[in-house]
Amino acid sequence: MDLEDLPGVGPATAEKLSSAGYDIQKIAASSAHELSEVAGMGVETAKKIIAAARDSLEMGYETASDIMEKRKGIGRITTSSQKLDELLGGGIETMAITEFYGKFGSGKSQINFQAAVNVQLPKEKGGLEGGALWVDTESTFRPDRVVQIAEAHGLDPKQILDNILVAKAINSDHQIVLIEKADEIIKENNIKLIIVDSLTAHFRADYAGRGALGERQQKLNKHIHILQQLADKHNLAILIANQVMDNPGILFGDPTTPIGGNVLGHAATYRVYLRKSKDDKRVARLVDSPCLPDNETVFKVKPEGIRD
Repeated sequence: MDLEDLPGVGPATAEKLSSAGYDIQKIAASSAHELSEVAGMGVETAKKIIAAARDSLEMGYETASDIMEKRKGIGRITTSSQKLDELLGGGIETMAITEFYGKFGSGKSQINFQAAVNVQLPKEKGGLEGGALWVDTESTFRPDRVVQIAEAHGLDPKQILDNILVAKAINSDHQIVLIEKADEIIKENNIKLIIVDSLTAHFRADYAGRGALGERQQKLNKHIHILQQLADKHNLAILIANQVMDNPGILFGDPTTPIGGNVLGHAATYRVYLRKSKDDKRVARLVDSPCLPDNETVFKVKPEGIRD
């Protein structure tokens, strides 16, 4: 079924929807207000289009056995630390959002660099034989660090760099658009990992103050759900780094709290809190997971990358 087969969608509207990255599946999962804004149509017309899109797709229930069968296709990317892989249930999982949060220097970006190299490895070596898409919001991407890690693996640095596509987001709206437009890039470049480093930096800057909090959380919610849709559609892994703040309400224990509130707390499949230890050691604590117990491990950040 094509977009123009939907009632009320002519060539001009189909072109608008298509250029905004909407296919039948995405229309079916949209809200009427969202679609009316994108296509410049009335809300009632949008409702009819969404209803027709949903009717054309199987959007009902499926058995748990069917879901179990689909999950057999899930892949995992090694972090190059066996202990960290074990903490995550075998590595960074596809069709899931894995969030690492912690203070400056806790190892968030180092894990991202390692994952961008490792995703390109053969499956038997803990890779997915695919490329990485990196959305850089804090100007932290360093190709020379990628080269260092690639050489430690005995890989061709140029080939590794060529398989990492980097976009620098200038603000939160640009960041959202980069992800919304990623669909074709993912298909064309066999992308198996999307890295956003960091997810919340621009949202914090663009929506400062309590008055803007509602709008910020709404946009962040939409952004994170689009990331999850891409993960599900293309069976790829989402890896996000997140900033932290000190929560003054916590009087005892560690007051470090990730930015993003409940929106991000509910959306991330795996949440890992990183903190610095002695020398090159880092402590990783699994804070949230749908199927794994809370646990903690130690890994190292070395010149050659992440190691036990």
